[in-house]
Order: sequence, then C-alpha cells, then structure tokens
Amino acid sequence: MKTTIFPGATLQGTLERELPGDKSISHRAALFAAVAEGQSEIRHFQVSGVTRPMLQALTALKVPWSLDGDTLHVTGRGVRGLNAPSFPIDCGNSATTLRLLAGVLAAAGLPAVLEGTPGLKRRPMGRIVAPLQQMGVPISASPDGCAPLRLQGRPADSSLQAQHLLLPVASAQVKSCLLLAGLGCEGTTRIDEPGPSRDHTERMLQSMGVTVCSEVREGIYCVSLCPPRPLELTPLHLNIPGDPSAAAFLIVAALITAGSELCIQNICLNPTRIGLIEVLQEMGGDIEVVNQHIEGGEPCGDLRVRSSHLHGTSVSGERVVRMIDEFPIFAVAAAAAQGESVVSDAAELRLKESDRISVLAKELRILGVQISEKADGFSITAGAFKGGSVDAHGDHRLAMSLLVAGLISSASVTVLGSECSAESFPGFADLLRSLGARLTVEQTL
Repeated sequence: MKTTIFPGATLQGTLERELPGDKSISHRAALFAAVAEGQSEIRHFQVSGVTRPMLQALTALKVPWSLDGDTLHVTGRGVRGLNAPSFPIDCGNSATTLRLLAGVLAAAGLPAVLEGTPGLKRRPMGRIVAPLQQMGVPISASPDGCAPLRLQGRPADSSLQAQHLLLPVASAQVKSCLLLAGLGCEGTTRIDEPGPSRDHTERMLQSMGVTVCSEVREGIYCVSLCPPRPLELTPLHLNIPGDPSAAAFLIVAALITAGSELCIQNICLNPTRIGLIEVLQEMGGDIEVVNQHIEGGEPCGDLRVRSSHLHGTSVSGERVVRMIDEFPIFAVAAAAAQGESVVSDAAELRLKESDRISVLAKELRILGVQISEKADGFSITAGAFKGGSVDAHGDHRLAMSLLVAGLISSASVTVLGSECSAESFPGFADLLRSLGARLTVEQTL
C-alpha cells in the first residue's frame, strides 16, 4: 500500500475516543488479566497488529478471552493455572509480547518456545535471558542472543531465587519481564535502572494486590516487588486512556501546520511517557494540558494543541527513555523548527523495529532534510521539506512520521509500505483526513 499526502492542509477537530488505547497498557492488561483470579474487563483496549500476538498467546495458554468492539474480557486462571502451550508461541513483531510472556512463563514454570518475525529475531534478548537464568529460570536463546527463546518446565512446588538486579540500560520491557518472573520467587526481587523507564507494570501490579515499591537512590531508579502469598491477583476493571505515542503524530502535525488546532481528550499523561510533550513545549509548542484526572491508576488529561513557531533543542540523558518511541516524529518537528536540534544517548533506537537512526536519516534526506547520523543519535538543521517518494521500511512510527512531514512539504509525499501504520494506529490515514488533511491511499502489488 502507498499513501500520498498533499501539503497546505489546516487541521481542526476534537478527538474523543478516536485515539487508540495505550499500547503499553493494553499489552500488560491482557497478560495480567490472564494471571489474575477471575473475570477482568478492559475497555478501550488497543486492537491492532502489535497487540494481536498477545491475545493469540492467551489462546495458546488456554486462557479464555473475547472482544466486544474494543472491550476485552479475560477469564484469569492465576499464575499457576496457565497451561503449557502445545506449539511455539508466535509473538509476531512484538518484543513487548515476547519479553513479558517470558516473565510470566518463568513465574509459572511452564515449558515454551517463543518466536516471531525475522525483525523480532534481530532484537537482543540476552538482556532478559541472563538475569532470568540468574533467578534460576531454565531459559536459553539462539546462539546470537536473539529469539527464539526456549524455556524448560519447573516443578510446581519449586520457587525462583529472588535477586537484586542491575540493568545497564533502562528498559520497561526488560524490567517488566523480571518483575513478572519475581511473582515466582520467595522474597523480594529488586531491579535498579539508570533511568526512569515507563512504570505501567508497577502501577497495574499494585492495583492487583502486589506490593511494589519505587524510589530513587543516588540517581538510580530502584523498584522492588514482593509477591503476595498465596499468589492470588485481583482481576482488572479499567478504561485504558489514549496512547501518548500515537497522539504524538497528531500533536506535531497540529504544531507545524499553520492555523491548526486540535483537542485530544483523555490521553495518558504518565510522567514516564510525556518526554516528547515536555520537549515540544520547551521548543515553543503551544500545548495546554487541561482536565487532569486519574484513570485506572494512570494520570490522564486533555491536550489542546495549536500551531506554533518552534525552535531547535537538545535531547539527551534520562529524557531519552521517556520519549524513546517518539524520535521519528520528533525529527519531523525538529526539521520544521528554527535552528539546530541534537539527539544523544539514544543508541537504543538502533534496536527497534528498524534501525531507526539509519532509516530515519535515509528517508528524511530524500525529503530534503539536513540530518547527520551519529552512533547514539542524530542532529538536524531546520529547512524546508520537499516532496518525494519514501519508504516506511516496515516501521509503523516511521510511516506515520513521513506522512506528517508531507503536510508542510513543497510538494506531495508518497509513503510506500504505509499499511504498517496499522501495527499501532489502525485508521491513522482516515483520521488525518477527517481532521482536514488531503491524502490518497492506493493498494500496490
């Protein structure tokens, strides 16, 4: 599929439930409901390419679930009530699915094989395999340290060994995997990170009756978990707020297109997720936060976004972790700003769905952007976008970012492989059109 977007549009509108439910919370809610005791109801669940592998994994573990629109119902079996899968679990292109499943399977003591797409099999898994082995989990990866992962069974009456683990790189997926494995330990599991990765796992487990404590010690972010005994987790009843990573494309689109104004309602404003919003505000972006409240244990609110004149900035350190998924669209905002913007300490971008530093630089150069690639980031000098044909490289966030760039280019921009945007934002092109964008979508052979 290819999508062509034309410049000159003004975006106007109010988004109520059009924004997909938060992807990170959706992933966790489905899996955590499976290990709860009883019926869970999860409203505004994100039904997309990237969350379907988690639902299919529940089926493989013989956990009953059903979808009514975007409301997910799960009949939880408890950690020790899961059944060993009779075939390898295909995690698709979702590293979140694979890593979180590994933690739950470790706690349950079940034998399993976790595999996925060629893209997923390129992503490093040693960062969970080594600490899980330290906890006593019989798990192994392929010789290159990637998927497929193989877990052996463990006797039902045995426990894992609680550990104090230090993560060299802050990662919510790795941290969540190890916290979930900690449910199978006797005693307290502690994990130290060099930065504050997203904390949806901690918040959700607390709501289910698990003792989880977080604190900062000498600049290190420490999380500890002590599982309840008996291990019975309370079912979930929650309404998932809008995904800030999905909203990022609309926020930047409104900021850089003249005369635009959007109101995005009920978006997740978890402090570990709003690094991009903070950066855009510092760049001069007119982003107003109103109607702040708590939804399912998560800070939420509405955003009012108006077109603005942006200026360049620098992003590094702990803020990188809090906007790790938003750098493709940040690059578009930086190219539309005055002056230079520099990103450092973001080498993790090379290990995403694509090497996001490399492919981002390649495709933005086609559109006339002056971008210099670095080992751990990039620098961008402001300039005008020109039209052209670019490739999404199978990366949903790159696809949507390139479409947003087309809103202010000197000529139309065609994004090849644009269908991958449905991985995290089904209907993105249609939503842009409803807000005022001019675009066409064509099927390709």
